[in-house]
Amino acid sequence: MSGRAWGVLLVLCGAIFLEGIDVAMLNVALPAIREDLDLSTGTLQWVMSAYVLGYGGFMLLGGRAADLFGRRRMFLLWLVVFLLFSGLGGLATEGWMLIVARFVTGIAAAFMTPAGLSIITTGFPEGPQRDKALLVYAGTAAGGFSIGLVVGGLLSAIDWRWVFFAPVILSFGILLAALKLVPASPRPERTGQGVDLAGAVTVTAGILLLVFGVERATHVPAVWTVATVGAALLLFLAFVLIERGASSPLVRLGLFRGGALVRANVSGLLFAAGFFGFQFIAVLYLQELRGWSSLQTSFALIVIGVDAVLSPLLTPRLVARFGNARVIFGGLLLASLSYALFLPIAADWTYAAMFPGLLLLGLAFSLVYGPLTIVATDGIAEEEQGVAGGLLYTSFQFGAALGLSAVAAVNIGATEGTSPAALLDGYRAALVVPLAAALTAAAVSAFGLRARRTAAGGGPSSGDSGQGDGAPPSANTAPGGVERPAAVGA
Repeated sequence: MSGRAWGVLLVLCGAIFLEGIDVAMLNVALPAIREDLDLSTGTLQWVMSAYVLGYGGFMLLGGRAADLFGRRRMFLLWLVVFLLFSGLGGLATEGWMLIVARFVTGIAAAFMTPAGLSIITTGFPEGPQRDKALLVYAGTAAGGFSIGLVVGGLLSAIDWRWVFFAPVILSFGILLAALKLVPASPRPERTGQGVDLAGAVTVTAGILLLVFGVERATHVPAVWTVATVGAALLLFLAFVLIERGASSPLVRLGLFRGGALVRANVSGLLFAAGFFGFQFIAVLYLQELRGWSSLQTSFALIVIGVDAVLSPLLTPRLVARFGNARVIFGGLLLASLSYALFLPIAADWTYAAMFPGLLLLGLAFSLVYGPLTIVATDGIAEEEQGVAGGLLYTSFQFGAALGLSAVAAVNIGATEGTSPAALLDGYRAALVVPLAAALTAAAVSAFGLRARRTAAGGGPSSGDSGQGDGAPPSANTAPGGVERPAAVGA
């Protein structure tokens, strides 16, 4: 890649790093925020849920907006919104002010993130260069979350408000660099067709209700959750009917005919559910049972951040040698092993006993996250790259909400009392959830191995045309006759 291409990539990596570090720092700062603003547990939960609702609810709309109104324009506009409302969060003096700031910050991330991803997938030529860019991008996202755990602990020790002010400083630097380096995207072709407003409203409302219902599942009666999820499903049905008749649909339903894209999104949802659910239980175990401080917990979990190094260095070589399908499948098996190693946790576990499982999880993340990003966007038309990225990040975000709610529900249900033994019973029961999610994701991704073998033996399988991980050389050769590493087949 040229120096300018690297500059553009680093700017976009800075934005996804910003999103990751922002979420992680807030996780660590929650106890300090509760103490200073005197927040109830319910209000504190909404500080986290508001961001998830904004991010997950508007991601698909954000991806389409990037395709319709220009990727650079959407990226810069919503980066400014992210900067402003992160700063307002740091100035909050009441719980509701913080909740509103986090909700709008989540919306900003929902528009900014798919715009940044689609700049990469449309600005770098398909093949080794784009794959390398996406793996560096994915590693940076993971690194932001891991580093944020430690930085959040350090800043919270000074003043929790710096958890919000630090992203403002970082955002401003990224904004200046983006204005200089990120090229203007081609103006979308005017076809005379209007924006699919009905589709945008129904799918956004459906996702908001679904994430909201999952997030609140452990805090409200079951009938309320069933009603909320049922209403969300009705909205999704209405969305499908609207898209079938729309002249310019928000999401072309034909996208879902691609088996690789569907497998990537389902695997991503399940992987995120297991990953975030596991981290939630690990933090409870270390702080509630073991009495570790937030900073000690941060340093204990930072080993998961090894993926920030492995994603750009190791994963591209493995993808080139084995293809995305095998790398993703191997990573999901490693994640399953990591969660299984934590099932027998005890009250006197040493960090040496935890370390192998945490290290395996970091390795698993490096093998899964980047290749899934490649698979979910490879072979998609340029004018639909924003939507493809929005679909993937929506899957990740909903998976995270689903995983957190599931482990919380199991943990609460299995914990009888406050003794160390009772707490351990709850943690062990809850750890089955991420293990089951990872194993299910591995089973789903295994169909990609089958598609790869089919493609190698007689052309791509139905639904994966042009996307077989083991497609014949003619289907996978870059201009000039240079062989590309296979890029799909999750």
